[in-house]
Amino acid sequence: MTESHPGTWRDDGAPAVPRPGPLGWLLVVTRGLAILSVLLIGVVLILPLRAGERLPAGPRRPVTGPHVQIVCRICLWLMGLRCEVRGRPMRGPGAVVANHASWLDIFVMNAAMPVFFVAKAEVAGWPGINILTRVTDTHFVARDPRLAQAQAQEFCARTRAGHRLLFFPEGTSTDGRRVLPFKPTLFQGFLDPDLPRTLAVQPMTVIYHAPPGRDPRFYGWYGDMALGTHLLAVLAQPRQGRVSVVLHDPIPVAGETRKTLAAKAEAAVRSGLSA
Repeated sequence: MTESHPGTWRDDGAPAVPRPGPLGWLLVVTRGLAILSVLLIGVVLILPLRAGERLPAGPRRPVTGPHVQIVCRICLWLMGLRCEVRGRPMRGPGAVVANHASWLDIFVMNAAMPVFFVAKAEVAGWPGINILTRVTDTHFVARDPRLAQAQAQEFCARTRAGHRLLFFPEGTSTDGRRVLPFKPTLFQGFLDPDLPRTLAVQPMTVIYHAPPGRDPRFYGWYGDMALGTHLLAVLAQPRQGRVSVVLHDPIPVAGETRKTLAAKAEAAVRSGLSA
């Protein structure tokens, strides 16, 4: 895989991605095969599970949502990356907004709570990642004003169906050591009058702790970093670090504007990272 991250955030002092040594390559093979096996089994099982839950639950995912959560937790365990979660997932209709630092976010955030990611349309074509996003019903959006209304209707339909969509208001990933300003435009979709009046937005902070002796930005994937190179470096790391997820109190949407929602969510996410 040679794809570069499409984000726009840059850091001129970004650390060099370490290359695997002999032990590292052994870990890449063993961990990689184990994770691929778990993902394959997860994909095979999710098809009959989805068929079984469709009749009684319709578009809701009471079984396959937790199924994906378990699969991602196993993958993190196989990778050696410890994940701790503080706070409780919200109840009732709503969405989740979080800071964005790495391709690892797919596993970490799914492991923290059942969610459905909102991603740029180009992500659907990334080898390897595209399989996981398709199976987990990632909501793809295109940067085309002509499709804005149709995409907003799709967002409303999935929210009403009980899907908890997860957004990245920063618009790109960082080194994991900071939170970029949240873009208020992305919060407009939460204000649609067709959405439930009890809708709330739950901020989520993800904090990566690098392995001992590694640069604090080790898990960050951003700028022009190649996906394949960074993925190999993480899998090859003998002793992994850990990741903390903070689930903040949900913010009721009623009475808010897109700017106030963005400001409150950003403040919550920043508080988790600074703490």
